[in-house]
Amino acid sequence: MTASLTTRDHKEIRAWAEARDGHPAKVETKGKGGILRIDFGEPEDSLTRIEWEEFFDIFDQNDLDFLYQDKTADGGTSRFNKFVARD
Repeated sequence: MTASLTTRDHKEIRAWAEARDGHPAKVETKGKGGILRIDFGEPEDSLTRIEWEEFFDIFDQNDLDFLYQDKTADGGTSRFNKFVARD
């Protein structure tokens, strides 16, 4: 089993994503902001790529933490991540 980590540090989140060829993105919503995602590789149709500044504005406005893993159970590089409400 691999450990999950949690951070709200912008530099740490960006470094983790970019090390995996990830790009900031969001799912458009009717309200302000959107649902944040890290997009890996070819962009999905439902995602809109955004700049890191907009990404972190939404991240902070919604009081989110970034939950992620560095390694998979077999030691490979993990892309597991999700955004969770801060405690």
